[in-house]
Amino acid sequence: MNGLTKLANTSTVDEVVAAVERDGGVIVEGFLAPDVLEEIKSDLMPRMNSKPLGDNEFTGFQTRRMSALFAYTRWMADIATHPLYLPAAERIINKPVHYGSGESRFEMSPGIRIGATQLIQIGPGQPAQMLHRDDWAFLWRHPAHDRREGRLQIIVAISDFTRENGGTLVVPGSHLWDDERLPEPEIAVPTVMKAGSALIFLGSVFHGGGANKTKGEFRTGLSMGFDAANVRQEENLYLALPREVVASYPEQIQRLLGWSSNATNAMGWVEIDGRLADPIELLRR
Repeated sequence: MNGLTKLANTSTVDEVVAAVERDGGVIVEGFLAPDVLEEIKSDLMPRMNSKPLGDNEFTGFQTRRMSALFAYTRWMADIATHPLYLPAAERIINKPVHYGSGESRFEMSPGIRIGATQLIQIGPGQPAQMLHRDDWAFLWRHPAHDRREGRLQIIVAISDFTRENGGTLVVPGSHLWDDERLPEPEIAVPTVMKAGSALIFLGSVFHGGGANKTKGEFRTGLSMGFDAANVRQEENLYLALPREVVASYPEQIQRLLGWSSNATNAMGWVEIDGRLADPIELLRR
């Protein structure tokens, strides 16, 4: 099976969306500038080194993970608002649905939110992870009606991703499969990319961490997902991120972290002074 398309960081959103919708994912080379990559490593890696190894087969007995990344590096905002990631998520995830009663017709869009953040470091000797779909977390059905997707995920290579060190395994085209079809491990292709590049893929694509067959090389990737705002966020960011941390970010990031209600369907409202209000008001007080 062929690997995913690789695009330059000068590509357009149209090119990214076309590749994702065709293959289920795409690699953007040079997603982060080298100086930004070094800043992220400086912010996160000292904390990562103290994290324990996983305690089950899925998370990996030779794999370290760290979440709540917006609390530890301000550069998460730049990843979230990257011009080839956020606009692609808006196009793919935030599709309107048409409703009505009688002669009244209207449309509602789900909105998008950040669903989870993790730094994942696969150590030597770690076997390949079970191939899975990330949108299983919210019991998504496949193929989704009118190709509606629930998640657009990104994995930014903090270190080089290779065939040998656990580069993420992906099954291109599997976003088009129904729920009865399951992949055999041998059809997955490894993600090979330099540090600073990124894999952008749908939550409906079968994927998994690769096996690290090296003697002493660690593979580190930064993962974040944009989810439809009508599903529960996988990471409980309201508890993971202190309120003052969220308040320190621009309003766009506050809303993406979940401190917002949808303008068309009011999902996420909170009562303030007897009103069903947008929770962003709580951060402004």
